[in-house]
Amino acid sequence: MSFQEFNLDTAILSGVKAVGYTTPTPIQQQAIPSIMEGKDLLGLAQTGTGKTAAFALPIIHHLIRHAGTRKVRALVVAPTRELAEQIHQACSDLAQDTRVTSIAIYGGVSKIPQLKGLRRNPEIMVACPGRLLDLVGDGAIDLSGIEVLVLDEADTMCDMGFLPDVRRILKLVPTKRQTLLFSATMPEDIRKLTVDILHDHTTVQVDPIAPAKTVSHALYPVPEALKRGLLLALLEQTPAGRTLIFTRTKHRTKRLALDLANHKYRVASLQGNLSQNRRQQSMDGFREGKFDILVATDIASHGIDVPNLSHVINFDMPDTADAYTHRIGRTGRALQTGEAFTLAVPDDRPMVRVVEKVLNAKIERRRLPGFNYGDFDPEAQFPPDRFIQPQTNGRQFGGNPGNRRPASGQATRTRGLAVGISSGTPSVPRGPRPGNRQRPSGGRSRSA
Repeated sequence: MSFQEFNLDTAILSGVKAVGYTTPTPIQQQAIPSIMEGKDLLGLAQTGTGKTAAFALPIIHHLIRHAGTRKVRALVVAPTRELAEQIHQACSDLAQDTRVTSIAIYGGVSKIPQLKGLRRNPEIMVACPGRLLDLVGDGAIDLSGIEVLVLDEADTMCDMGFLPDVRRILKLVPTKRQTLLFSATMPEDIRKLTVDILHDHTTVQVDPIAPAKTVSHALYPVPEALKRGLLLALLEQTPAGRTLIFTRTKHRTKRLALDLANHKYRVASLQGNLSQNRRQQSMDGFREGKFDILVATDIASHGIDVPNLSHVINFDMPDTADAYTHRIGRTGRALQTGEAFTLAVPDDRPMVRVVEKVLNAKIERRRLPGFNYGDFDPEAQFPPDRFIQPQTNGRQFGGNPGNRRPASGQATRTRGLAVGISSGTPSVPRGPRPGNRQRPSGGRSRSA
């Protein structure tokens, strides 16, 4: 199947070609025709399956073909700043050859650039609930012209406590509208929300809950005291491209990133205590290959779409199977392959069983060759069907796999660049810097 078969406006097809899309993903194949018919839709699909284009393409088509007032006509509500920015950028890219424009609205930054952007009358608004309601309260945003409402990653919004805000937003938009709700899972809150806001809807289900099938999973049992040492040994022995490491807390994120920077890795951190500018600096640097490793809290499990992200490492086991799914969804995107490693301590055994139930498979247990586990017995702590010693070839994480260049003036192995880690000015490599993309400002009033 091709995108031409959807009968999208030719200007949109030009944008599709420009961003490099060739074949629609399953969620796009199933959702786009129903959305173009004007139906409400419940989309159950994991992150990384192409949901953004699944709703962005028909929305842009609708805005082109049906002239409207100079108000915001399509509203996409997202749980995090990073995801809002990613959706906004995707809409801008797909609509680049049309007159349809979008804006991102989220907290943590000044309202002034957002107010200026609103005066340019964008037709698509991608917003986090807190800042959106702030600006509605200020009289700066009028939602009476909304024709299409999208709630993206609705399960995450419920987990983050946004459900009351979402219900307030629902009261501000017209009752006569098209509503699209996307979620990776179907907890009770989402079921109730579906009944309340969708009317005569179509349900599209594409591999819900489970991570992409292109991702392989491995468990590395380790005591808490040896976790940092095992991570460093793993980074030294495993060939990889860009790598995302998840930790449980903001403090742990900052400390681990500093440790990796001290070991000469090009690393950035991403956590809620950073300013939006620092967060954006970390994200852009990671996407552009300025950093090989990003250490992050779970705010990065939503809104990071990085090409050639080969590995996700859970330095800390997540608290829920849904969180595991969202983290792992950062790799193996768009049918590419990826690997997911989890450093598991004995207390993580109950959650490992929960994740394995979701995966419907036993996660492969691994012992890292040459690592001194002391008195700790990985096999006894996490009995496997069989225990694996992974094959390594001596290449390290952060190597240069051909599609990336080391920062100017630095050898690939000298990676002491770090950003978003301390309160001081981030270090930068010598020589010319990669150009920083300027993105429209937006913000969410709650920190992630």
